[in-house]
Amino acid sequence: MSEFWLRWLATLGLIALCALIAWPIAGAVWALLLFSLGLLGQLLFHLRQLQHLNQWLANPQPRAVPEGRGVWEDTFVALYHLARRQSVSQQQLSKALARFQRAGEAMPDGVVMLDAKDQIEWFNPIAAQQFGLNLQTDIGHPITYLLRQSQFNEYLGAHNYGEPLIMKSTRSPDATLAIQLVPFGDELKLLIARDITRFEQVETMRRDFIANVSHELRTPLTVVGGFLESLQDITDLSEKNRAHFFTLMRDQTLRMQRLVEDLLTLSRLESAANPLQEEPVDVPKLIHHVYQEAQGLSHGQHEIRLEIESGVGLLGSESELRSALGNLISNAVRYTPRGGQIVVRWEAVNGEARFSVKDSGIGIEPQHIPRLTERFYRVDHSRSRETGGTGLGLSIVKHVLTRHQSRLEIASQVGKGSTFSAIFPATRLVQTAAVA
Repeated sequence: MSEFWLRWLATLGLIALCALIAWPIAGAVWALLLFSLGLLGQLLFHLRQLQHLNQWLANPQPRAVPEGRGVWEDTFVALYHLARRQSVSQQQLSKALARFQRAGEAMPDGVVMLDAKDQIEWFNPIAAQQFGLNLQTDIGHPITYLLRQSQFNEYLGAHNYGEPLIMKSTRSPDATLAIQLVPFGDELKLLIARDITRFEQVETMRRDFIANVSHELRTPLTVVGGFLESLQDITDLSEKNRAHFFTLMRDQTLRMQRLVEDLLTLSRLESAANPLQEEPVDVPKLIHHVYQEAQGLSHGQHEIRLEIESGVGLLGSESELRSALGNLISNAVRYTPRGGQIVVRWEAVNGEARFSVKDSGIGIEPQHIPRLTERFYRVDHSRSRETGGTGLGLSIVKHVLTRHQSRLEIASQVGKGSTFSAIFPATRLVQTAAVA
């Protein structure tokens, strides 16, 4: 028997004993009345304690547990310890939930928690941006009310969540999302949405790159292969035609060689295993070298003027800078018509150094300028191939300047010419005296 019942029976026995003692003295009626009053007092006492318990249960706070007496003292003490344990557990659960929410909010992917009926229970800020959700109005609504794309509804209803669903964002048509549902618990689900727009762009660039390289190599290979077949089949070919064939094959071979060299250069520039080798570079001397190369490329068809207005040098890679500056000058020669003018200038402006190449060529329409540094991007494909360019020159320039914390500026007017400028920051400048 429990201690509660022992103490209650002891109290009842005490009341009965008092009534028995009073029986011989006051008579049976008074003894019975005394016993009844004792029972009534006990009943009122317990009703009072029950009232305290009922009031506490309406707002069960550990610090507000009523103070019991008699058999109720142990009961209220037990309730106090139980309430304390529940309060500690609730605090731990609240902290765990808060940590979960903070972790979910810090995730770079969108996260939406769905109940057994696919209704929204919670989502993080990234998901709110991706799907246009609102914490104040969308909690408790089915996810299908807010994501009305048929492909998502089919994915949700198929219950086959092994592979993610790739779909366009409803908020931004240019964004691509990879959505995957992860079942957990009692028919609950996590909807995880990852923005893969950049990965899609990289994949598109990879496909375009392979296609462009294949196309660029196919043309010269076809030419060389055709001439070789002709040389093999024609036995009475004149020396003049033979020389012409060999000249064309040599040109196409050099074109492939330049393409491969540019591809290798880009690969080195993009490789994380190829850190920038910094050294003081005598830029005026370097510009004189690339100027002489431009004169050879022009064959006297252009007026090329060199203006060295500063003796300042740069801290960087001489070979990379030579490649970047040489590409800017050679582009100007290739795209400037015969008799045009080209001005190559090196100057210090507002604490920075500027290498610029200004030509009187055909100019570039504004919509093409932002894309000029993309690989194989050409404004005029046929004319670019005629000039011998690989379509990678400005990509190389951009990578070299980025590695030197510098920038490329392009200004152009159709019919009036273009100016390409490489701007180097003050942190890259060294005085002439410090240049080796």
